[in-house]
Amino acid sequence: MASGGPSLSQDSAETSSEVYLELVFDLPLSQAFTYRRDSKGQGGLGKRAIAPLGKRQLTGYIIGECNRVPEGVDKAHIKAIERVIDKESIFENRDIGLARWMAAYYLCSLGQALAMMIPSGRRTGLYAAFSGEDEITGTALELSPEQRKALEAVIAPGEQPARVPRSDPLSLPPPLMWYLYGITGSGKTEVFLRAAEFMLNAGKSVIYLVPEISLTHQTVDALKMRFGSAAATLHSGMSIGARFTEWVRIKQGDAHIVVGPRSAVFAPVQNLGLIIIDEEHDGSYKSESTPRYHARQVAMRRCSMESARLVMGSATPSAEAWKLMGEGAIRRLDLTLRLSGGSVPDITAVSLEHTEGCLTGELKEEIRKTAQMGRQTILFLNRRGFAHFYHCRACGYELTCHQCSVSLTYHKSRGRAICHYCGYQAVPPRVCPQCGSLAAGYAGFGTEMIEEEVRKTFPDLRIRRADADTAGTKGTLQEILQIFKVGGFDILLGTQMVAKGLNFPGVRLVGVVLADTGLHIPDFRAAERTFSLIVQVAGRSGRYFPDGKVIVQTMRPYDPIISHACALDVPGFFTAELAQRKILGFPPYSRLIRFTVRSKVAEQADHAINRLASLTASLLPPNADALGPAECPIGIIAGNHRRHLLLRGPSMAALHGAARNILNQYENRKGRGVYLEIDVDPVSLL
Repeated sequence: MASGGPSLSQDSAETSSEVYLELVFDLPLSQAFTYRRDSKGQGGLGKRAIAPLGKRQLTGYIIGECNRVPEGVDKAHIKAIERVIDKESIFENRDIGLARWMAAYYLCSLGQALAMMIPSGRRTGLYAAFSGEDEITGTALELSPEQRKALEAVIAPGEQPARVPRSDPLSLPPPLMWYLYGITGSGKTEVFLRAAEFMLNAGKSVIYLVPEISLTHQTVDALKMRFGSAAATLHSGMSIGARFTEWVRIKQGDAHIVVGPRSAVFAPVQNLGLIIIDEEHDGSYKSESTPRYHARQVAMRRCSMESARLVMGSATPSAEAWKLMGEGAIRRLDLTLRLSGGSVPDITAVSLEHTEGCLTGELKEEIRKTAQMGRQTILFLNRRGFAHFYHCRACGYELTCHQCSVSLTYHKSRGRAICHYCGYQAVPPRVCPQCGSLAAGYAGFGTEMIEEEVRKTFPDLRIRRADADTAGTKGTLQEILQIFKVGGFDILLGTQMVAKGLNFPGVRLVGVVLADTGLHIPDFRAAERTFSLIVQVAGRSGRYFPDGKVIVQTMRPYDPIISHACALDVPGFFTAELAQRKILGFPPYSRLIRFTVRSKVAEQADHAINRLASLTASLLPPNADALGPAECPIGIIAGNHRRHLLLRGPSMAALHGAARNILNQYENRKGRGVYLEIDVDPVSLL
């Protein structure tokens, strides 16, 4: 049988001519398992193998070979693997080393970390993505003085930047890091591509990370024109076979620049010279499944391990990046000018109070004026559906999902109230189900309602909506955006898929229909996300002409977050936000590890989280504390009751030690049906 136990020991007294293999699996198991080679005598470090584990045949990863039997393992009980899958190794020592760091840092198994590093049918997130802040062309554009200065800084030899003292034993010295900080349309993309070109000419490889938004065929073609067969792209539109074939091409050195979302950080490029992270602030760089890694952290580790450079960029950096730039750990390179003839748009906050319908008079007037000029409008609302909650004014009843603790969103086009978390659907009631009152109905508005009002108000204008309901089919969003880009319709209405990374020459006006939606979320990053989203969507206006206009509709026109966003005042926002974070003891002035338990039975979830809390009370170091236990802000999803507990401390080193001790002593006394999720450095607490 397979034998679990310690790693293969070089100190074992017993030796043999037979070779033993050490395998790990994509399972939450901390130990490795020992096997003999198959009947053909095949093995191989870094290869995948089918092997028996219990009553199952599973795919494992060979992480070690030795001719010694592990200590404490009965040689007679060691089974052979079934067969080796790969002719050549898919993991090098470098990859296994990175996976060991991920397992230690993100508190997952080595097998789970290795599984994340290769294309697989189980893994998601390999999207056709590119944020394209600036138009990508097949030929290099002439650089402005600011761009040239930034490029020279990135590619020039130099000393390490000033470092923040680090007590985390898992951290190597940080790599050389730069940040292209500039307004939308200031030419960050061309600097990225020139830096990549420099590295390719020097015989090095480049990984170019982008958020998870759809990549147009024109962008792919432009990248191929610029870099030819040296470029490789990984995306979900490829079949598993095609994706793996591209992965092998990269590993064999036939491709030297890889463009993709967060999972591309694991691309097996040879002689890595540079990792680029475009739109560094974007939340999609954080994985939502085990291991819950952040591509920025993995990129920093890879660059440290392989002596590569890291360059990031955004008009709205993350709070963590902004703090590190202020401390000198990341060198900031400013880009202040729009290069395509446009200028910073005029941004106005308009109160929605006393407004009938969804659009204020100011926004309607600007839409009409923009259309008369032969120009285009983008309307943004980060909420799909027609209306988002059902409320009875007589008894206070609210219609919520039967399986999740969230309101059902009314989708008028389908005639259904739908849960956006689990997909549950119901027919909207005509009277209050609780008291029978007629004074009940839906309130709040989503993109469907906006579309209906816009069509009634402007029947002569051409309108398209782009959200998950209208652009769910493959290729649909690309088609909508391309038609809009060439002037095929006047108004593009959508959710955040139209808010960032899009470059439309004809857009004069951007209307943020309701800027407050994200501010009500019970999460310490709510203000940061809201600010970033407003600034990013405002960046779609006036890219090529100096008359851009942005109307920000809000119920809180004097809120400092709204005011800073309308002034495009990034320094002012972060001065206030970081001061508040410091007082409250939240990142980037502390580190967090989140334990989330879920169970179909509420009592089991309560028991599990209380046990974790009791262990935490005795095992946390004096300079750390715990927040909770408590019900998650979204307490039930898909019938699972959710509870969480936060470990908070000044450094990750202290939290890691405590978390490992807690997990080692944690026992699920209720048996099956309780699941524990571990999130190191969470970006969301919902």
